[in-house]
Amino acid sequence: MLRKMQKRMTMLLHKHFSGETMDYRQVSALFLPILIDQAFIIGLSVVNTAMISSSGVAAISAVNMVDALHILLINIFVAVATGGTVVVAQYKGSRNPLMVSRATAASVTAVTLLAAAIALLLVSLHQPILRVLFGTASPDVMESARVYLIGSSISYVGLAVVQAVCGSLRGVGKTRAALALSLIMNALYVLLNLLFIQMLDMGVQGMTIAINIARYAGAACALYYLFKLDATLHIRLVDLFHVPLSMLRKILFIGLPFAAEQVFFNGGKLLTQVFIVSLGTYAIATNAIAGSLAGFIQIPGAALSLTIVTVVGQCIGSGNIADARKFIRSFLWLGSGMLAVAGLLVLPLFHPLIGLFEPPSEIVGDIFLLLVVIVVAQVPLWSASFILPAALRAAGDARFTSITSMLTMWLFRLSLGYVLGITMGMGILGIWIAMILEWGVRGAVFMRRLEGEKWHTHRLIKETEKG
Repeated sequence: MLRKMQKRMTMLLHKHFSGETMDYRQVSALFLPILIDQAFIIGLSVVNTAMISSSGVAAISAVNMVDALHILLINIFVAVATGGTVVVAQYKGSRNPLMVSRATAASVTAVTLLAAAIALLLVSLHQPILRVLFGTASPDVMESARVYLIGSSISYVGLAVVQAVCGSLRGVGKTRAALALSLIMNALYVLLNLLFIQMLDMGVQGMTIAINIARYAGAACALYYLFKLDATLHIRLVDLFHVPLSMLRKILFIGLPFAAEQVFFNGGKLLTQVFIVSLGTYAIATNAIAGSLAGFIQIPGAALSLTIVTVVGQCIGSGNIADARKFIRSFLWLGSGMLAVAGLLVLPLFHPLIGLFEPPSEIVGDIFLLLVVIVVAQVPLWSASFILPAALRAAGDARFTSITSMLTMWLFRLSLGYVLGITMGMGILGIWIAMILEWGVRGAVFMRRLEGEKWHTHRLIKETEKG
């Protein structure tokens, strides 16, 4: 009986997750380390939020407010790192190791320089930025936000190096190495938070010290791996200072539209955060805790979104459009199924999980309601809204996906969120309902795009560059 079930499962995996470019074993080898990585990252984010909540509602509110800004800015250089992943994956699919190495070096250099520029700007203008965005927050929340904003900004360069190196490693299929580097950085962050927040009671200041040590230690490990341990990429330190403009243009062709999307998309989320600030400190805490738990449920979807960039990138690099279509559809169905299972596993554990955050009793019911809404809505809507655009971007269709995401964010989530949440007095629930409706609209547009042919007609790699 067991052998028959295994045989049936193998046949099912082969049918939906094998093609000429790669088979289900290779897809699994890519996905599982990324899944572990995402579970670790998001799980540790929940733990970190829980730890800082022990310092009071003001501390968790400050961290949540500033994190909305950090997500906006960090995603700019992460978007360029994603451009590097796509180019590396396509060169890997075309079997050109020399160009894979050059794309990796270009990605690390571009992402690091961009992160340094953003960090310098943020530290220089932190006071007016905080006043404009969060001027209605209480004085104790504002002071904690100032400390966290400056301290976290200084860590950007370290994070950028890790993101660029891990993105390139995922592009060539070395997800285990990327997992190891991510685990080093994030595990160190949690351990240091435990020391500085829980044991030394340093609050937000302790969190900023921990994040800097962890990210720069992670960057040092990433560069050591790239220069000394990796046996295939053959990157030297000097390669980071000699980046061909043609390679940089390829990376930016994917990265810049995605970066612009992140600015507008997360800028809209940041303005949504401004709405929430006006609802009071308890509303900020409700949004922060519910968001952390929702992120925990979305771990499988996030892992699939990263995996599909490598899978589709290599399919397009090898010129196999049929494989790309097959894998995209299979990933979408798998994503919805895994999100349903994750939601059903987390909901019964709500009370033990919520206990980690020590929230005021007044907001526990609101948090549970938001979680139920998101669990129900994400099964039909999340995959098409997040996994599919990652696949289209991996095929080079960056401009369309970015414009679509920007328009739906501002036309639906932001405007409708204000109407439902503020004007109609629905509060956080209204803002989250607007977010879910925006998922539906965006996913529908992307599904229609997939049915056509334009998404795979972009050519990042010329025939003369194929190995």
